[in-house]
Amino acid sequence: MSVAETGEAGTPVDNILEVNNLRMYFPITEGIMIQRKVADVKAVDGISFTMHRGETLGLVGESGCGKTTTGRCILQLEKQTAGDIVFNGRNVSDLSRQDMLQFRQKVQVIFQDPYSSLNPRMKIGEIISEPMRVHGIITDKEQRNRRVAELLSLCGLSPQFSDRYPHEMSGGQRQRVGVARALALNPEFIVCDEAVSALDVSIQAQVINLLEDLRDEFNLTYLFISHDLSVIRHLCQRVAVMYLGHMVELADCDELFENPLHPYTKALLDAVPIADPVLEATREHKIVKGEIPSPINPPSGCVFHPRCESAVDGCSQAIPQLREVKPGHWAACSEI
Repeated sequence: MSVAETGEAGTPVDNILEVNNLRMYFPITEGIMIQRKVADVKAVDGISFTMHRGETLGLVGESGCGKTTTGRCILQLEKQTAGDIVFNGRNVSDLSRQDMLQFRQKVQVIFQDPYSSLNPRMKIGEIISEPMRVHGIITDKEQRNRRVAELLSLCGLSPQFSDRYPHEMSGGQRQRVGVARALALNPEFIVCDEAVSALDVSIQAQVINLLEDLRDEFNLTYLFISHDLSVIRHLCQRVAVMYLGHMVELADCDELFENPLHPYTKALLDAVPIADPVLEATREHKIVKGEIPSPINPPSGCVFHPRCESAVDGCSQAIPQLREVKPGHWAACSEI
């Protein structure tokens, strides 16, 4: 499947990011003095999608499906094994050192853990101003301090927090610092890697509302990685579902939640509890049989076929391609 085929809602001009046939394999080696590769962990195995400027795309799936690895490849924190990542019309693999610095200014990340992602020996003001200092954006210290105060206020924190250390702040406050740090370089694209999953529910809502406000104010584009489908439904315009390194479905948010097509997506949504205890007690749950296969030796054909109740003989033969089943709704299943 080509990148152009996933441009569901417009011309290539609309696209800030294009990912084409992305693969990320981690080698397994044996030996001490002389090492040799014996296998690969196929964390991401040939996914393609585009993102439109100003949108939020949710990337969902169970642990180990390749969500975070996809984000790290886009950020170039991991060098992909194969495939192309095109940002603003330029292949990031072809960027010079100077161009890569420009790329890193435009693409930022908000990490999952607000405790381990902040340096405990640095004050909050130093943490937020460090990207500006490293990239030489604002060289004057007083100007950097004013910018830090502006970013803290923008993220709902008092400028006085700049003199505190991370351990003197709550989890929600630390995550707001992480958001402020991500905004320090005026990025266009932010990878939110489980950005609210480590927070209490009440604090989650505050951070989600903050991210929405910032997206609308600065026309930011988010790749929002999460296992929490309720958060995804609230925040995202489109949703992509991953299973064992493959993208199995991609659609507008409401369309995917109301009319899922892929058997795995149906099972994933069916596992979400309903708030009404009466309805929850009476509804039938579809239990997915078996265990998740190993990414070292994934099944042939469709990787979900050993656990799929709709599988037929042909499902084990050919890998289904992500195709447009109906306008804007893509699925990788030969039985749809």
